[in-house]
Amino acid sequence: MKRYCRSYLVLLIFVAGVCISLSTSAYTLMTTHYTLPSSTISSLRILQLTDLHNSEFGTYNSRLINAVRAQSPDLILLTGDLLNSNEQRTDIATNLITQLCDIAPVYCSNGNHEIEYQENYGVDVDELYREAGAVVLEKEYQDIIVNDQKIRLGGIYGYCLPGKYLETGEADQEECTFLKDFQNTDLPTILMCHMPVCWMINGSLDAWDVDYVFAGHVHGGEVILPFIGGLYGPDLGWFPGKMEGVFTSENKEKTLILSRGLGTSERIPRFNNIPEIMVVDIQGKD
Repeated sequence: MKRYCRSYLVLLIFVAGVCISLSTSAYTLMTTHYTLPSSTISSLRILQLTDLHNSEFGTYNSRLINAVRAQSPDLILLTGDLLNSNEQRTDIATNLITQLCDIAPVYCSNGNHEIEYQENYGVDVDELYREAGAVVLEKEYQDIIVNDQKIRLGGIYGYCLPGKYLETGEADQEECTFLKDFQNTDLPTILMCHMPVCWMINGSLDAWDVDYVFAGHVHGGEVILPFIGGLYGPDLGWFPGKMEGVFTSENKEKTLILSRGLGTSERIPRFNNIPEIMVVDIQGKD
């Protein structure tokens, strides 16, 4: 009888733990900080939000807005999938953008859900985001001044394979043309690119002369297992290893910043995977 009670208690504790993790992975927020060196930028605080997927943290995302405001960012980058391609509503994304614009300049790039939404409903999502106050960059860039520092900021939805893959027909000519133009500058370069796979495993971070790439898409692996990491990543497969954080090029001069994001559209919910606000301080080397 005692053994049965102990087993029942263990089961209850396990179920309670799963429920708590599912809840915190859906409704809690955490802020992750990174400090990255630069030889060309003296001081710049960038806050990245990605993969909202129509999630709400408080009424009209009030908790998310308050958390962002507390970080006093110089720039806010939204790197795709703010909405869901199979839900017609866009108000959660646009309301968030409008509120964020009261905190700092907001720049957006597309994710696969923005692209699919436009195909499904015939709505120009880029224009909706612009009307809400954001600057949308899709295979576009701007040379902007932030904190008296000039930088080149761009956005692209695509895999961004290195140019050598043009010979095999795997790379996209339009993407390569944009990236060649984007990197042709003496300014520090920051790129919003929703999908990280080629920057991680196909050598894009080494091939393209881009200082900082901000990405999302893989949700940290959706389910994060202790001591193992993310369960599955789109384009990366099962148990692909680290799917969040900072990755550097071989020469350590270029950086991919990969966020777990805020929400999900997957049937399997986020587990052990707290929604993430990512703050990156780029600072000049002493």
